[in-house]
Amino acid sequence: MEYKDHEVYTHDWVTFLPAFQLDYNTSQYYTTGKSPSLVEKVWNRLLPVDNLKKNLLTIQPKAKDFHDMWKNACHTAARFIADAK
Repeated sequence: MEYKDHEVYTHDWVTFLPAFQLDYNTSQYYTTGKSPSLVEKVWNRLLPVDNLKKNLLTIQPKAKDFHDMWKNACHTAARFIADAK
């Protein structure tokens, strides 16, 4: 179901409607402080972004990140050496 209102701009609502519906149902509203999904079904759906791991390394770490990683590695190594004694 597609129609054109201009030469290049097409409206394909059949394709985009599920994404709009998901966005609408999982967005928190100011008046209730809750999402419609939470109010109606008492649970929020998991979004694809919710499945991403939170503590991933950055692709290009900064110098401070290398410093923190080095300090953490030295601290862990010192702890293992102390435990081995």
